[in-house]
Amino acid sequence: MTGISKNGGLGRRQFLATTGAAALGLGVTGFPAVLRAQAAPVKIGLIHPVSGFIAFSGTQCREGALMAIADINAAGGIKSMGGAMVEAVLADSQGKPEIGAAEVTKMVDAGVAGIVAGYSSAISLATSQEAAKSNTPHVVDVGVADNIVNRGLKNTFRFSPGYGACAASAVDGLNAINQASASPAKTAMIIHEESVFGTGTANLLAERLPLIGIEVQDVIKHANPTRDFTNIVLQIKSNKPDLIIPANYYNEYVLLARTMRQQRIEAKGIYSVLGGAASNYKFVNEFPEAADLIMDCNHWFNPKSEVALQRKAAAEAKGLVYTYEVFLAYNAVLGLVDAIERAGSTDKEAVNDALANSTLDMSFMPYNETMMVDGQNTGAAPVITQVQKGDIAVISPADFASAEPVFPISG
Repeated sequence: MTGISKNGGLGRRQFLATTGAAALGLGVTGFPAVLRAQAAPVKIGLIHPVSGFIAFSGTQCREGALMAIADINAAGGIKSMGGAMVEAVLADSQGKPEIGAAEVTKMVDAGVAGIVAGYSSAISLATSQEAAKSNTPHVVDVGVADNIVNRGLKNTFRFSPGYGACAASAVDGLNAINQASASPAKTAMIIHEESVFGTGTANLLAERLPLIGIEVQDVIKHANPTRDFTNIVLQIKSNKPDLIIPANYYNEYVLLARTMRQQRIEAKGIYSVLGGAASNYKFVNEFPEAADLIMDCNHWFNPKSEVALQRKAAAEAKGLVYTYEVFLAYNAVLGLVDAIERAGSTDKEAVNDALANSTLDMSFMPYNETMMVDGQNTGAAPVITQVQKGDIAVISPADFASAEPVFPISG
């Protein structure tokens, strides 16, 4: 396939051939001002928590989205609209759903063609609901709660997998790793943050783990933010589970992992599901001992894709850590602009229809071709990673694996 979709747009090979290094997040358009003036810019709203307790992740999302806009503009903008450049309209949700929703109203009044939001599930629920009032196209970048897309909103779309698909993949992958072990795990404790993301993920896992012979000894919820995990870690130490399963945002995940290391917690494995730090080079580089051998079922790029590796290099050249927030926000913008390209206009109904019928080539992710069902890309899937030798390796599925799992890690 040479196009980004069967219906038109900028494709993988064409993307590389047309733009080269300039279209890999370096912010070099190469187009004279006279050409850019031929068509009015198309405004895209970006709503992320760039302040507050999840500011790191929100800022990462914003940077990924801006990289995508720079790349699209460098490649000639929206060709079906006369080469219109894409213009970002930025907003800070401050990590609060109500503020995210209020920013949607402002953006609709400002004439945005669509919105990409909002990192957390709670914020994405609020922003998509508000955008639905005006039928404004809304693409979720990271938020994993399945009720974001199963509420029947015709304007809301997600290209990455939700937590239902991630939990199913996580349990299936864990079962395969566990059964291949000479000393399989039989018990687990789940530690999760309090919001819809952590609670929903924990509930799904608590239902599914007994089906593969793993007893869930306890499910412990913690607040956001949490500054001290000593009591929780002491409970882990008392129960001595074979598996510790965290589902938390970045700061809390790091503190939990470091506290477990300090308290010398031993287990057959730490197996995260959508771990906020487990598949994060920042965590691995700053706290290598705490991160060592942690497994995680999470969003990740295709490590065998030339496009993915070049985008990673471009992000790192900008001083970014290439986390899932960066590339998922990038993909969300790409998907929205592809729909505008195919619609040939910013008519909301036309863009929503194009999103609903997207056949985007996302081979730079471990995805099959895009197929939207009720706003969810059913071609999307997570992978299982493990921190090994100071790097993050994909250990499952086999088609994308770069290493074999190390399990159990003790006991």
